[in-house]
This record gives sequence, C-alpha cells and structure tokens, in this order.
Amino acid sequence: MGNTCCDGRNVLKNERFQSDSAKGWTTKSPEQQPPLSIQYEPLEQTKILEPEKKIEQQSVEPQKMKRVTNSVLQRKTKKLEDLFTLGEKLGHGRFGTVFVCINKGSGERYACKSIEKSKLLTDDDVEDVRREIQIMHLLAEHPNVVSIKGEYEDVVAVHIVMELCAGGELFDRIVTSGHYSERKAAELTRTIVGVVEACHSLGVMHRDLKPENFLLMNDKEDAVLKAIDFGLSVFFKPGESFHHIVGSPYYVAPEVLEKNYGPEVDVWSVGVIVYILLCGVPPFWAGASSVTPWQTQEEIFEQVQHGDLDLSSSPWLSISDGAKDLVRRMLDRDPKRRLTAHEVLSHPWIEVNDVAPHKPLDSPSRMKQFSSMNKLKKMSIITSSMVKPKNTYKL
Repeated sequence: MGNTCCDGRNVLKNERFQSDSAKGWTTKSPEQQPPLSIQYEPLEQTKILEPEKKIEQQSVEPQKMKRVTNSVLQRKTKKLEDLFTLGEKLGHGRFGTVFVCINKGSGERYACKSIEKSKLLTDDDVEDVRREIQIMHLLAEHPNVVSIKGEYEDVVAVHIVMELCAGGELFDRIVTSGHYSERKAAELTRTIVGVVEACHSLGVMHRDLKPENFLLMNDKEDAVLKAIDFGLSVFFKPGESFHHIVGSPYYVAPEVLEKNYGPEVDVWSVGVIVYILLCGVPPFWAGASSVTPWQTQEEIFEQVQHGDLDLSSSPWLSISDGAKDLVRRMLDRDPKRRLTAHEVLSHPWIEVNDVAPHKPLDSPSRMKQFSSMNKLKKMSIITSSMVKPKNTYKL
C-alpha cells in the first residue's frame, strides 16, 4: 500500500527549480517518537508486485481480520471533522482517496488521505499501514521528506493529514523550466540521495524511489523538494536479505528481480533517476517503435538484468566525465561494488562546487516525451502482465 502526498500540479512555466539541501536535519529519539499514524496510497499505481511478507509465511493463507470494528491505530483519536473541512478530491488509489483538507482554526490547507478500513483485508495490510506511519514519523523532521501533521480514525476509515505539495512533480518542473544544466542535475541528485542516506541511517529501505515520488511544495523558483510514498518501505538490519519483488519497472534493481536484496537497491533506483536527469530517458529499456510505442514489464526487466549501460552515444558525448563516473558506479549490477548513499554524497561531481558544468542540457525535451509515454504505459504494463501470464512476474 502506498503513501503519497498530493500535489496541485499547478506548475508555472519558465521557472527554474532550486532544491534545498537536506543537511543538518535531526530525528527524534525513540522516547520522543509520536504515536503511530497512517499512510497514503499513491494516486496512480505503478507498483510491481508482491506484498512483502515473511518468507516462512508465503505458503500460509493470509489471516482475515474482523474489519471495521478493529482499530488500526490502536488508540482513540479526535474526530477529523471536528478539526478539518474536506475540500476537493485530488485522487484515489486502491485503498483510499486523497482530499484537500482545511484546518478550521487556521485556514491552512493540507492533504488528507482517507484509507477505507474495509479494504485492509489481512493482518499484513494493517501492519503495512502501521509501519509506514512509523517510518514517516522517524523522518518527520527531514526537510526533504513530506511531513505528517496528524492521524485520525473512525469506524469507517483512517485519515492522515500531511503537507500539501502543490508544486507538481519534479520532472514536470524541469520540463517547464527556462534553464536546466548539469549543475542543476547535481544539486537535485544531492537532495535526493540525502533522503536515501537519512533513511538508511535509520535502518529504513524505501524500495520505490522514482521521479513521481518527489514533489515540490509550491510553484516558487526555490520550492523545496519532498520525498513521498513510503508504502513499500521496510526496516532492515545490516546483512539482512529481502526476497519479494516490489518497486516500479524502470527503477527496480536487478537483485530485486533475483529475490535477494538489501538497501543497495535504493542507490540503484536513484542512479536510474540521475541517468534520466542527465539524458531524459531511462538507462534500461527496450526502446520504442511505431509498432510498439512502449515495452511490456518483461521486456523492461530483461533490460534491467542484462541490458548495456549506454554512456557513449548522444547526448552523453557532451556530458562531463564526473557525471558519467557517478552514474556508472551507482548502476553497478553487483550491489557489493555499488556506491553507498554516503559514498554518492562524497563523489566530486556532487560534493565539489563548480565541478558539474553550467552548460545547458537538452534532456528536458526527451524527458517530456518519456514522461508522457510512461503515463500511458502504466496501464499497459499491468494489463500485459495479467493477460499474458507466461514468464511474467507476479503482480
């Protein structure tokens, strides 16, 4: 189940995005942690895949819960309607609906995700919600993570109130910006990897990092970038392995498809994002044609596992050696050789001022085409896998 912050998608044209540094944030100690709250379902499902369960439980039928009467938050809460007025609907997912909500006292606008308890059919579903809430609270003070403001439960649903990210998606802002350079890509990379390093330092693996999960707070040029959707996130211990295929097709690491992975998968996913930031298209895809304008999930997975990493054809000839070195080391198929999030932040292309050139990139035009195609392809990927079960991954 996903967790997302809604966005108004009111992106102004001819604006440049300027990200804030994630340095200097602090987390709360376990004693200071607020009580568990609830999470958000993404507005558009692009997930692959299998719900995370313990390996020993795979052959066991999921335990049905007594829905509606059972408490998800396990504590009494105030009534949402006493504090907030619900506004327009912003979107919906498999488990709930997202609305604008307005604080009755201050008039401030937030996003409210209402999750229907009747759709939480198993103990694992409920536990996923609780875990996602816990993770969001752990990261609540990070400047580049969407912040939970409160959570409420009634007989029908669980409601979570959080920041409203009204500035739209990261890629949309880049496409409409007046100027976009390699140095701007380096700044964005530093912000995104800063979130990953914060997660990993707390023993959290995100598992679904992709451009759609980074939204801007507002339409201003210096709008803060916020990471959202911790619905597939889990806690991990050093050396622990995970075995269920989760994520989103273009951004999933090869070891996820091999069902044996750890937190290194987050660095791979960010490496894919950085590749797109620099050239406008993902590194591993089968390529579009007039006959097949997009790829099936299986074709994408084949490229992720065995495709060549192209850093030599256009436009890579005009991109700096530092950028190419970082991408190559983030997209190493051997997770033991792959850079850690901390090592990425120490790479000269990110760390040293003026290393990344100011020369404009022409990636926004390709990025716009890929983004538009990808929105159409989301439905196709799911449909093709369901219609053609042969040699497919379980949805």
